[in-house]
Formats: sequence, structure tokens, C-alpha cells
Amino acid sequence: MRQQRASSGRPAQPEPVGPPGTDYGDDTPQHKESGEFFLARYRAIEPEITLIDGKSVRQALRVNTSKVSVHDLAQEMTSRGAALERIPFLRNGLFATAAYSLGATPEYLLGYYYLQAPLSQLVCEVLDPHLGATVLDMASAPGGKTTYLATMVGDTGRVIALDNDTSRLASVRNNAERLGVANVLCVKKDARFASDFGALFSHVLLDAPCSGNYCSDEEWFGKRRIEDIRENARTQRELIKAAVVCLAPGGRLVYSTCSLEPEEDELVIDWLLKRFPELDIIALNSIPIGDSGAMSWDGQVLDPRVAGTRRFWPHKTGMEGFFIALLQKRKD
Repeated sequence: MRQQRASSGRPAQPEPVGPPGTDYGDDTPQHKESGEFFLARYRAIEPEITLIDGKSVRQALRVNTSKVSVHDLAQEMTSRGAALERIPFLRNGLFATAAYSLGATPEYLLGYYYLQAPLSQLVCEVLDPHLGATVLDMASAPGGKTTYLATMVGDTGRVIALDNDTSRLASVRNNAERLGVANVLCVKKDARFASDFGALFSHVLLDAPCSGNYCSDEEWFGKRRIEDIRENARTQRELIKAAVVCLAPGGRLVYSTCSLEPEEDELVIDWLLKRFPELDIIALNSIPIGDSGAMSWDGQVLDPRVAGTRRFWPHKTGMEGFFIALLQKRKD
């Protein structure tokens, strides 16, 4: 239930840390965890943090190269006034702006592209499944990552797409149909029990349900409580434990969130490494954006391998907050 605001008037606002004119939305705290509360937490990791306006985050799309080349799509849309720019660290990603809705063009309806944030695309490229692979996508809706992975594994591969909500799973099916992807098997299932399949997968993606970040919701600071974040982290630990059980020896697992909260990011990976000694982190230091994972939090020193994860701050990337970890299960 939404908590009542104090009747004694609007509490004092945190000191602005973003550029002049930044609209922070309504961050009237509904509880003690105000905007300044979370900013103080972030400064413990990134002392120079500043807030950006979530409206400044650029829209992006992923070209569905099973239907059209990046060049041909860009040429067609540019001829109609769209402004497109290659995203340098992605294979098929473009920043895109237009005077018309990019979700209602003939190219969109024909499945030539999917509106997808850059770091959401990057997650799939980090997992990098080979042609013919069978991938488990543990939290698949609305289907952006699922359909990209399905394109990557080709007609001889398959993506098993899980979601526990019927309506959300329908969006995965609809997007797969629009993009012409026929190798996605949608299954309504709580991913915590994915081991029920009795199968091992060479590639597993867990883009975990999380608290999100302030760029995706202008009232984020006023809504979030630390206990909600801890509860999310408990669920994330259950999910990633299930992911490891389903991972074949030698297989690769990507864990990602759009959260900036350490409890949902580095601490989940640290917890996992302590409990599954057969896991290693594949360092993501070659990615040209983002920072190394935090090495400590709240007095706790983390496994040094956590530095190989990647944390993406909005004020450094101009994109929404994100976290990505790539793990591999040893064969011996």
C-alpha cells in the first residue's frame, strides 16, 4: 500500500547535485529514505556522482538483422527525417530520434527493429551464445533480450523464455512474432524452480527483477525503501541460485539488473561466489564504458573477483543505471 505523506508540509529537499535546471520530479519522501539518503549511499561508491534528468536519456533501437541490414534500415529511416547514430560498443544498436513515434512506423510493425536501451542490448552481447545454442532466459518479458538471443543462436538454436505472469509472457510471444523469431519457447513458470525441467543449459540469462533506478521513474527517490531493496535482493539470490543449478559445466551465466543498489548487484555476486566455488567471473574490463564493480560495501570487503563485474552510472554514460556480471561454471 502507498504510504501517506506527512501532513505537516513538504519536507526539506536534498541539496541539488545535478546541473542547473535539472527536473528531479516529485521526490517528497514517503518515509525516511529520501533522495539524499540514496545519494549518500551512491557517494560511498562514486563520490563525484551527479543526477541527470531521466528525460535526457537517448532513445535507442536494435536492428533485427534477420530481416534487414543496419545500413539499409538507417538509409530508409533517414530518408524520412529520422536521426540515427551508431552506438559504438554495440553490434546492431542505433540511437534514434524522430518527429514521429518510432513505435508506429512501417519498419517497426514489420519487425525490422526493436526499441531497446543500449545496455539491455549489451547484456545479450556479453552472454554471446553461439549458433545452435539452447539459452534459458529466466525473466524474459517483454522480450527484447529474448528475441535478440534468439537471433544470435539462429534457426538451429532455441531460447526457453520464462515468466510467471501470463500477460507479460504474451508480450514476449507478440514481439517474437513481430520480429519473425520462431525459435522461442515461452513457458509460464516461476524461474526459481527452473531446475524442474531437468535440463542443463550452456547459456543462462538472468535479467533479474529489481528496484530500477531514478532515470526510469522521476518519483523513484520518493517511492523506494531500503527494506524493499533488501527483499528484492533475497528474491534475486533465490533466482541466481536456480540459474547456477541449471547451468551446464563450462556454461556461461549473465546476471544483470537496472538497479544501482549494491545489495542487488555486487552483494548478490559476492554471496553467490561464496556458495558456489565452481563459479568464476569473466572480467568485463574490455567494455569501453562503465566502472568496475564496487569492492566493498557497508564495512564488508567483497570477493576481489567482483571487480570484474560492470556498474553503469547514468551521469557517466548518459544512460539508465545498470549492472552486469558474467560468470562461468568450471568443467572440473
